[in-house]
Amino acid sequence: MTTSTSDRRTLIVDSAIDLIATRGLRALTHRALDTALELPAGSTSYYFRTKRALIEAIVDRIATRSRADFAATRDTAGPPVTDPVAIAHGIAVWLDQLLAQRRNHLIARHALIIDQLGDAALHAKLTASLFSHRHATALFASLNATAPDTAAADFIAIIEGLVFDRFAGARTHLAPNTAESIAQLTAVLTIALSSFASSEYPATAAAAAAPRSRRQRPTIP
Repeated sequence: MTTSTSDRRTLIVDSAIDLIATRGLRALTHRALDTALELPAGSTSYYFRTKRALIEAIVDRIATRSRADFAATRDTAGPPVTDPVAIAHGIAVWLDQLLAQRRNHLIARHALIIDQLGDAALHAKLTASLFSHRHATALFASLNATAPDTAAADFIAIIEGLVFDRFAGARTHLAPNTAESIAQLTAVLTIALSSFASSEYPATAAAAAAPRSRRQRPTIP
């Protein structure tokens, strides 16, 4: 059975994602991928002439897979809900599945986000590949948030932190696909959704920060 060009490219890109997740970006070379896949020397460079071309393919693969997974989740989510707890639980289940099934994608994505800070196009594609700002804004608009755009950005920041915490932070011990995992994610997301959807947000956040800022100012003798 022959392997099509498309299948071979996908195989190489998926192996590259696993390589970044397990050994870091420095380990990503054409030769390392040939070795990992037991391909003849030069096979990876035949499909991806440069490391840049390989990284672009990796970013496209992560972004495309993320869109497909998110679309599948939305298709099976049922009618729209406005209860923050129910919404938080749905997002928590989705994040838990990502952590269980696509952990290497999440790790590689994070490594590439840092590596590609100087490339506006690739960086933007990567940052939008976990939770779309457009969808988050629509979510907070449906919850009648005063500033849905700001709420969306802050909510995505919470999601990014939660995911990082689970694959590289203090909660790496908390296994996905467990009730405890989903409960932990749901609890934080519920608080974030309820707070950011409040009619007083973000004014309340600014007001709460002001006293702290004044207290932190050094006193002059």
